Amino acid sequence: MNSTAVESATLAGLAYDHAHRTLQLEFRSHAIYRYFGVPAPVYEALLAATSKGKYFSQAIRGNFPYLRVSSTTAGLRGDD
Repeated sequence: MNSTAVESATLAGLAYDHAHRTLQLEFRSHAIYRYFGVPAPVYEALLAATSKGKYFSQAIRGNFPYLRVSSTTAGLRGDD
């Protein structure tokens, strides 16, 4: 997964695996979560959203199964 840093009060970065439809989000709190079964258009809309935190709350949170991966900055920065 290639990571992208984003300008957001809620999110620090995100990554998407097209083959597995997995979205990985790093929050400003440094918590990292993976969301499964996320369609590419949802990822693309998140990237394009003016308020990524608001889009996350409306379109992703509660709509896809997820797993907390870490509470460190390692996951999206390629350190793991």
